[in-house]
Amino acid sequence: MSAPPKATASEASRTQLRVALFGSPAFALPSLRALRTQHRLVLVVAQPDKRAGRGMRVKPPATAAEARRLGLPLLQPERLRRNPEFAERLRALELDVAVTAAYGKILPAELLDVPRHGFLNVHASLLPRYRGAAPVQWALIRGEQRTGVSIMRTDPGLDTGPVCLRRALPIPPEASAAELMATLAELGAEALLDALRGLAAGTLRCLPQDESAATLAPMLTKDDGRIRWTDAAQAVVGRHRGVAVWPGSTFTAGGASVKVTKLHALEAGGAPSVPATAEPGTVLALGPEGVTVACGEGAVLLVCVQPAGKRVMPARDWANGHGVRAGVRLG
Repeated sequence: MSAPPKATASEASRTQLRVALFGSPAFALPSLRALRTQHRLVLVVAQPDKRAGRGMRVKPPATAAEARRLGLPLLQPERLRRNPEFAERLRALELDVAVTAAYGKILPAELLDVPRHGFLNVHASLLPRYRGAAPVQWALIRGEQRTGVSIMRTDPGLDTGPVCLRRALPIPPEASAAELMATLAELGAEALLDALRGLAAGTLRCLPQDESAATLAPMLTKDDGRIRWTDAAQAVVGRHRGVAVWPGSTFTAGGASVKVTKLHALEAGGAPSVPATAEPGTVLALGPEGVTVACGEGAVLLVCVQPAGKRVMPARDWANGHGVRAGVRLG
């Protein structure tokens, strides 16, 4: 069988679109690189640089740093709403389409019609489930077995626009939010290129979301990291995976906060040290592997912890040093 004929330069130019990318964190980097190699990426829009870390040094968003490294045009407006200068600069680019990927702000309605084909959004969930800022985290916290990415047309709502394409994948059983986010970022870039091929060919179909199936994924708060000992052990671990990047899993002991950096779920009745009738939050045993704590169903094994202001240490060393014994109830 002979190989298919290669596209001519004129055919390739017709499939290349003039695109702007609105994105800030590392999740947007695979999409940025895909757009740069397959289309004419004429502008990157990122959030402004911010001070971060103990030294409060100015740190650019991941996409801004990458745009500077690649020599791409970059804008970092403080605001988009009521910013006529920015809107005019966007119009001057004569964009075919703009793409958002975890930009971090809802776009004002006056910008959505500036590109010829509007805006497409790369969202890290199977819409309409988990609309909002933290879809990966909440999928893990809620114990989902499957997730994916959606390419949707952006409208003035919160991830409410018509969905053009979905790509699903199973959630690995041990994946943290950071690991799952990295996987979805790559899948999102692939899906975006598929959607843009359809857009260039005039075959991209976008269908309204089922509002009755919609769920929300709001930004995490510090309280979301508090361990709920009354939850089942698997739910405690799921929450831990979801909040691993921020704010982290925490509990209190002796009035002090302790962060958990590593834990495992144990099934109820799986060992003599995990009685099904134990009160949630009760320390059941200390062993070479760590500290076993009862949950609403089953138990978890605390492997490594970090007391406030201290280094990460084995959970058993922490317990021995703070007088934590079997029978103690953790907050």
